[in-house]
Amino acid sequence: MTDLEAELRKAVRGEVGFDVTSRALTTMDASNYRRVPLGVVAPRDADDVAAVLEVCRARGVPVVARGGGTSIAGQATGVGVVLDFTRHMNRLLEIDPDARTAVVQPGLVLDRLQDAAAPHGLRFGPDPSTHSRCTLGGMIGNNSCGSHSVAWGTTADSVRELAVVTARGERLRLGQGWAGAPDGLRGLVEGDLARLRTGFPELPRRISGYALDALLPEKGADVARSFCGSEGTLGVLTEAVVRLVEAPRARALAVLAYADESAAAEAAAGLLPYGPLTVEGMAADLVASAAVLPRGGAWLFVETGGESEAEARARAEAIVRAAGVVDSLVVTDPGGQRALWRIREDASGTATRMPDGSEAWPGWEDCAVPPERLGAYLRDFRGLLSAHGLRGTPYGHFGDGCIHVRIDFDLMTQKGIARFRRFSEELAEVVVAHGGSLSGEHGDGQARAELLPKMYGEELVALFERAKGVWDPDDLLNPGMLVRPAPLDSNLRFSVLPREPVDVAFGYPADGGDFSAAVRRCVGVAKCRTTSVSGSAVMCPSFRATGAEEHSTRGRARLLHEMLAGEVVTDGWRSTEVRDALDLCLSCKGCRSDCPVGVDMATYKAEFLHHHYEGRRRPAAHYSMGWLPVWLRAVARTRTAPLANLLAAVRPFAWAAKRLGGIAPEREIPRLATGTFSRWWGRRAKSVGGSGDGGGVGDLVVLWPDTFTEHLSPAVGQAAVRVLEAAGLRVALPPTLRLPRSRGVADGRSAFLNPLALVHGRGRVCCGLTYVSTGQLDRARTVLRRTLDLMAPVLATDAPVVVLEPSCAAALRTDLPELLHDDPRAHRLADRVLTFAEALERLAPHWTPPRMDRPAAGQTHCHQHAVLGDAADRRLRAAAGLSGELSGGCCGLAGNFGFEKGHFEVSAACAEEQLLPAVRAAGEGAVVLADGFSCRTQLGQLAGVRGRHLAEVLAEALEGDGHEGTGGRRA
Repeated sequence: MTDLEAELRKAVRGEVGFDVTSRALTTMDASNYRRVPLGVVAPRDADDVAAVLEVCRARGVPVVARGGGTSIAGQATGVGVVLDFTRHMNRLLEIDPDARTAVVQPGLVLDRLQDAAAPHGLRFGPDPSTHSRCTLGGMIGNNSCGSHSVAWGTTADSVRELAVVTARGERLRLGQGWAGAPDGLRGLVEGDLARLRTGFPELPRRISGYALDALLPEKGADVARSFCGSEGTLGVLTEAVVRLVEAPRARALAVLAYADESAAAEAAAGLLPYGPLTVEGMAADLVASAAVLPRGGAWLFVETGGESEAEARARAEAIVRAAGVVDSLVVTDPGGQRALWRIREDASGTATRMPDGSEAWPGWEDCAVPPERLGAYLRDFRGLLSAHGLRGTPYGHFGDGCIHVRIDFDLMTQKGIARFRRFSEELAEVVVAHGGSLSGEHGDGQARAELLPKMYGEELVALFERAKGVWDPDDLLNPGMLVRPAPLDSNLRFSVLPREPVDVAFGYPADGGDFSAAVRRCVGVAKCRTTSVSGSAVMCPSFRATGAEEHSTRGRARLLHEMLAGEVVTDGWRSTEVRDALDLCLSCKGCRSDCPVGVDMATYKAEFLHHHYEGRRRPAAHYSMGWLPVWLRAVARTRTAPLANLLAAVRPFAWAAKRLGGIAPEREIPRLATGTFSRWWGRRAKSVGGSGDGGGVGDLVVLWPDTFTEHLSPAVGQAAVRVLEAAGLRVALPPTLRLPRSRGVADGRSAFLNPLALVHGRGRVCCGLTYVSTGQLDRARTVLRRTLDLMAPVLATDAPVVVLEPSCAAALRTDLPELLHDDPRAHRLADRVLTFAEALERLAPHWTPPRMDRPAAGQTHCHQHAVLGDAADRRLRAAAGLSGELSGGCCGLAGNFGFEKGHFEVSAACAEEQLLPAVRAAGEGAVVLADGFSCRTQLGQLAGVRGRHLAEVLAEALEGDGHEGTGGRRA
């Protein structure tokens, strides 16, 4: 322990972290920059903040205040002590509906304030796209804005009073007037009134520099407003009184389509007289799928409010008539509006990848110009990009003239970095020529502070330095930001990464096979730190259970980045810090779909475990559950399932088995089926004379006998066969071995088409899921290659492969081709995989399922949400009269995760977030759906509820209607 750490531990009541993990998690924000701090302190109150400042001032150690860590210009990074306000100083202290004010601590997440204000018909005006994880302290530090700034302004417009501790320990209460200001600030202002009156451009999104003009006498000497946007360089915020605004009772969203970006930009300023709540713009090159948008090449998202839906719609339609659009869409349904806004909000992440998959970075994220000059500025901006051979996709707050953009800078080579600097200097001149601000929302940080003289001139920047000296004479707070800045091309976070690709097992096709590039996907926007999810979203269940940064997708990506860098995490793949952070990753794959940049932490975890345990003894759970297919096949061959179930029911035997297998003692060992699905199939095939087609005459489908269906839930497979055949399809199982010609079989393909002949044998297909999830990738590749050999007869036909277990289907679609990326058969099999609902929809489009007209509850499997999609399932449920939405999130069992020792508490917390409440709230007659074996097991063990696969529910309904085996009801 260093002397600094020891002193801090004595001085504060909050947590002090100088360990590898704490430091690695805070080396970066959402910018291009990286600094390694000495340590992190999570203060409990203002006294702790003052104590930290006193200790650090005595030792000359810088202090950086950090909220959600989503700053885009580098101002949330530092080399000294980082203050993390999200752990303790994160409360809403008071809300006064009559005065329309709230008292907040700096670590309070914006959405929590919005949730508390909503019952009173109020809200906080500014709402950045990171509203689910950005903090009020961070918003005040950066003077954040968001999409509603055309109506409600910036954060500075919503601040009433600020409680601040200065670097020298003064506790100030800032407001309007000089009463709470530090000594010397008034004299500085009154000595340079002319410069303050003429040196600042007038535009709605001028965020760059210090807002010293707010201190002018004609503006009421608003010290609190002047403090906003100071990026933690003047004082440390400990409390704020903020203004709330009245929320419209109803809203409408008009999506206005234009031919191109320039047309949309030119039109934006003309819509402001109509009093919209938002005027947001984005072009087609940022939208992955424009199917839900009106036809056009660019769009404005214009929101209107009213006392009623009709009034809001009328205002939106008036704007449509005045907008000169090529097409338009007006939506009043809140769900439809949320879906459209998600397209815009995810842009900060999706913009980090160009359409061809190449990387793009911030740095010129949010310049702003007068709204009436936006069209001309964008044309000049596009021209400058072209001149430098760069690409970027502008989007953002068109109504305020503020543009966000990620640009495909090469920040890995000296040549690329030099071009980054030249472009930055030239673009600053273009922005200033249009009367703009280098920052229109996210602050200057390191990205732009060096260029502030181009905007303000040397003399006004010198005045900024004098102001900094009044507040912080020792330059203790966030040095290198705003004044005396570090060069914009130094401290780049990519400079520490290896220049040669790391030897890895997965193919990482979207990242050119480069694991470093895969880890670089995480740009820090921190959507994974959202404390609640809506709809079918999943990411990141472990963070929501623990609230700890190291259990978020971003936190784990940061640790992997530092592992590759080798400066903070020094033992590479053997790192215990990375291992421990990944330990609570459920491998739910939610980040693969919910993360705007497609981080796939489940794959990164499997990769890490593969290397971490290479040549070493693994945890017992890796052998007991990683090799589950082997143990279950052994039980099936020896027909000892009844004995195994008997022993598992005897407490001493169960205790011993769980202890030896690394299984959580709180868990019950699932019962094994006394007869496997394949044996049932064999007996059934014999009973129908060996044809095995159950009377179907339609397309052939291959039903995958996954480990869970085969040994634990054969009833699911049996039900699926009945439904698929009722829909008129012919069902076969994959071959288990290749029969010799002497058996009278002409070739492998003929053997495959004779299901009875192929139900026996030692070779079984397997998706390798349990080996992948435990990082046993060599074994997984062996299993998958054998599977491809066995599936050769299937791949010689055009038969699709129907997989009932969502996690196994996801493994075949993604893990298989990524692990065996050099085997074309892997891609062929992956392309054949269909879910149960997809098979019915594509191969039996005219079949109508039995009508049940019952409510449904349960959960969409996390792998289905992330990899497979559930659109076909939704349509099938609707056709069967199963109403209601299934919950999102993760069940928490997640294959082996919830069974592993030490995971039970987190596993149960994940289930309690959405799944269990949804099931408890369901009525008596509700059907509880859970297609995954893990989900069904979690429901049974934690809630005593039997969940069923959709195939089981449909099969039961078919039997009730007397339609089993008859082709079902056809349209």
